[in-house]
Amino acid sequence: MDAPNRREELQRGLSTLKRSVSWLTWSSLILLIVLPVPAILLHAPTRMYLNIRVDSSLPYLGQGLVALSFAIALVTLWTQFRLRRLRTLFVSQMATATQQRVQADHLYGLSVLDPLTGLYNRRYGETRLKEALTHAAATGDALHLVALDFDHFKIINDQHGHAVGDMALKEFARRLRQSIRSCDVPIRVGGDEFLVLLPDCPPGRVDEILSKSTRFELYFENQRIAVSCSSGLARYQVHDTPESLIGRADERLYRQKQTRSDATS
Repeated sequence: MDAPNRREELQRGLSTLKRSVSWLTWSSLILLIVLPVPAILLHAPTRMYLNIRVDSSLPYLGQGLVALSFAIALVTLWTQFRLRRLRTLFVSQMATATQQRVQADHLYGLSVLDPLTGLYNRRYGETRLKEALTHAAATGDALHLVALDFDHFKIINDQHGHAVGDMALKEFARRLRQSIRSCDVPIRVGGDEFLVLLPDCPPGRVDEILSKSTRFELYFENQRIAVSCSSGLARYQVHDTPESLIGRADERLYRQKQTRSDATS
């Protein structure tokens, strides 16, 4: 059953449930009012005070009231049965809807998130970058893009294994998520290459993000493994495209990486 039909069924069920609850309430009130009447009418002091003569019609009146009460009780029982069935139906449909929502969220996560790091994947990142550039061009708000790349990542994999390399990537992603704002967009481009979109972010905040995520240590089998990343920062300029903005950030990243390589050689 598709979503519109399910919604219509739920609405009809809610209307039926509302009517059933209303009927149950009124029938209960009627029972409370009607049931004491036979006892009052047939009570001897009451008959004497009201000068009521018990004739042949009074038992029939009592029987009618009892029959009415019995009928109301049957309808009440049937209404309660319907309410239980409706409740079971709604609980089942809500459970199904919740399960479908969880599955949809899971599929959405698979479509936009990198499975190893939990950061946004390249395809989704490209979409967000285009949107951010369009917004910056329309409003004049500042937009920074940071390109990040691990230093000597191949050496880490070769010396310690790819499991340690994955640990380094996940730890970097964890630190990066903790240091950025909710409006920032961290992207794993591929391998050990990352981008971070920073809309309307002060330059000092960029330095704080980099200081918390680009240098750290891992401990694996009693070994201390130093991990570092090079970075390049580019700010949006008028008429920038995604390619030109990424190109400037990459250029500055590789300039920093070359400087570090020259310093260690």
